[in-house]
Amino acid sequence: MTQLPGLLDTEAIRKDFPLLDRQVHDGKKIVYLDNAATSQKPRQVLDALNAYYERHNANVHRGVHVLAEEATALYEGARDKVAAFINAPSRDEVIFTKNASESLNLVANMLGWADEPYRVDRETEIVITEMEHHSNIVPWQLLAQRTGAKLKWFGITDDGRLDLSNIDEIITEQTKIVSFTLVSNIMGTINPVETIIRRAQEVGALVCIDASQAAPHMVLDVQALQADFVAFTGHKMCGPTGIGVLWGRQELLEDLPPFLGGGEMIETVSMHSSTYAPAPHKFEAGTPPIAQAVGLGAAVDYLSSIGMDNIAAHEHAITEYAVKRLLEVPDLRIIGPSTAEDRGATLSFTLGDIHPHDVGQVLDEQGIAVRVGHHCARPVCLRYGIPATTRASFYLYSTPAEVDALVEGLEHVRNFFG
Repeated sequence: MTQLPGLLDTEAIRKDFPLLDRQVHDGKKIVYLDNAATSQKPRQVLDALNAYYERHNANVHRGVHVLAEEATALYEGARDKVAAFINAPSRDEVIFTKNASESLNLVANMLGWADEPYRVDRETEIVITEMEHHSNIVPWQLLAQRTGAKLKWFGITDDGRLDLSNIDEIITEQTKIVSFTLVSNIMGTINPVETIIRRAQEVGALVCIDASQAAPHMVLDVQALQADFVAFTGHKMCGPTGIGVLWGRQELLEDLPPFLGGGEMIETVSMHSSTYAPAPHKFEAGTPPIAQAVGLGAAVDYLSSIGMDNIAAHEHAITEYAVKRLLEVPDLRIIGPSTAEDRGATLSFTLGDIHPHDVGQVLDEQGIAVRVGHHCARPVCLRYGIPATTRASFYLYSTPAEVDALVEGLEHVRNFFG
């Protein structure tokens, strides 16, 4: 068994994840390497979901009966946990959404409907990057089309880094919002946040960070980031699907208009007009994802008990080992950084002229779960002139043996296709 410095006790951790014991395809133990798409869930999260539905299920905030009060306490308690997890100055800055896509759309729509000085219009610019997930491209394209604002973006270098050589020309006095990913979901690149935010602050632009691939894997301190908005999702960080988070600075949330209207987000309603509740409720119209928030709170507890620094160290060791092993495979090309420096635990690659869908299918027959396609980051594939990639992504329960299984599986793929 390969021993690497910095590894967690994966034998103990894996016992918390029932699915990792599953066998597929005539008794092959599953090798789950699709964590950038969604993570597996520990028993602690599954138990919290079951306990909520079995013992506390009710709608939140308005009821005075015991179940409603218990459900409200659990839901708002999850907000407290998330606020502490990301070091938010106030729990009221944590907005629950259904996923990171909704969080990013929320920001884009708020800015489209806002008054000055935040309003995006035909006199302003929106800045993104070429390596974004579609969830951080399409909302800004829609906003630009609706308002007449100019959409600009940073390109990508040959080695998978953001090209910031023209940062002063991309982020200008007309820039109203800069929105970019902290960690690329396709290449694993960790972007230079400080450099981008410093320039945005120089011109008075707001900054929104997509932390979907960061929150599960490293310490996420919104105060240290100094961004204005941070979005992430629960299902990639051991939580359930159907729950996302938008963190925003308190003063911005107070000034910006709501995205959705309905119950709970109001203060008063008449047939002529309405006034809105304070944040975060102003942005949480209707019945929220109660059970999902409870599950996310349990996931935060679980990750915090292990320690995000420890998880980051484990994943760095696994990624360093995986890069080394994959580069030993003939005809394999890593798309993105070819070292473990400033990169997350996601590796995308091509294998000769074998289509990634074929690679993924043959690996699946061996019990190895990877992701194939453009990973909702098609501009990256266009940038490198490839139709798609195979993506292996790791997490706190990933092991060197699983990396070895992937490499052996790729050798089988090469032999299968001659």
